[in-house]
Amino acid sequence: MPFRPPLAKLVAAFGASLLIAGTAAAQTALDDVMAKKVITIAIPTDFPPYGFVGTDLKPQGLDIDMANLIATKLGVKVELVPVTSANRIPYLQTKKADLVISTLGKNPEREKVIDFTAGYSPFFQAVFGPKTLNVKTPADLTGKSVGVTRGAIEDQELTKIAPSGVDIKRFEDNNVTVSAFVSGQVQLIATGASVAGNMMGKNPQLGTEFKLLLKDSPNFIGVAKGEDKLRLKVNEIIAEAKKAGELDKMAVKWLGRPAGELP
Repeated sequence: MPFRPPLAKLVAAFGASLLIAGTAAAQTALDDVMAKKVITIAIPTDFPPYGFVGTDLKPQGLDIDMANLIATKLGVKVELVPVTSANRIPYLQTKKADLVISTLGKNPEREKVIDFTAGYSPFFQAVFGPKTLNVKTPADLTGKSVGVTRGAIEDQELTKIAPSGVDIKRFEDNNVTVSAFVSGQVQLIATGASVAGNMMGKNPQLGTEFKLLLKDSPNFIGVAKGEDKLRLKVNEIIAEAKKAGELDKMAVKWLGRPAGELP
């Protein structure tokens, strides 16, 4: 009578084979991209200046420029897939996208379900104002008025560093805060990079520029869990772009400040 291994051993062997197959499959993203000559990248279209729809109805912004840069460096075409904050991670998990470049911050919860590349762009809260106003340190805010949205991160950070002689004017939402600055009710504005970038794009006549950093929270590119070959390749591209000054150039173009040191 032929020997029949116990059921437990069969189950264990089957499970091991599935694990090996899964590990092999998990490393195919870069090979698939190079074979198809197309990379699918999820991007935002409702979050200027990182990603929005231009007058030509095409996506544009810092994240779109980064997606195009990666495709160019890989020598493949790029397929841009619009996502929202809620579905950008599921798009990676369900293989609807090879990468997510959509103002994605890194935190322990997200690291449990996806992997991250090195940082590619800054996301920050800062003080902005006209080029004619000299502000380089918190002390330079003395005697000046600063508009900020009540209770926002930038309100909390500004309050920590503002000298006693600063006139902080708090408004109820970002739109009112921006309006106060644009109309000249306040000399400076403390806000997030996206709000400031959008404001500067719509009001170039103000000559607004980055003045003082309040808090830095850089963006990372999302990669499906286990896709180390693709992640490491993208890291190479980021490192080369950083060294060549391309990341700084993109950040200045869309955010008004260089990318600077990124993790």
